Amino acid sequence: MELSELRPEHWKLWRELRLTALSQDPEAYESALRDWSGAGDTEERWRGRLTDVPFNAVLTEGGSPAGMVSVTAPDGDGLAELISLWVPPHARGRGAGDTAVRAALEWAGRQRGVHQVGLGVRPGNDRAVALFARNGFTRARVDEGGELRMTRPVRREAED
Repeated sequence: MELSELRPEHWKLWRELRLTALSQDPEAYESALRDWSGAGDTEERWRGRLTDVPFNAVLTEGGSPAGMVSVTAPDGDGLAELISLWVPPHARGRGAGDTAVRAALEWAGRQRGVHQVGLGVRPGNDRAVALFARNGFTRARVDEGGELRMTRPVRREAED
């Protein structure tokens, strides 16, 4: 499994994966395919997404996409947010999710001011809950919309 960080010039690859994720697993995301299609499907918007979110990566296996992950910069409380993770059906159960989560945590651990990584899991996504729990996330709360919030402290590279 190879992981590559993306830059704005990789917007076409990011677009392809994100649109596929939104169409194949719509229940897993707050965003909908319609939000990123039609008038919302512009090069400027996709490049902006890769610019505004500081960590975006794609996993490949044998030259084929095997997942994607994104993490925001820390907020004022030192919380970075894992905002997007998707593994296509053909790569599930083969370690791609764990690789993506570890990469996100490693990135967060290198960022000044990040003390914790948080994320939200949509109701019914038990596989995602298991993936995040396996990687040290614990249940923090359920928000008003029923989304499970999970968090995990960040370990600095010197601590590992």
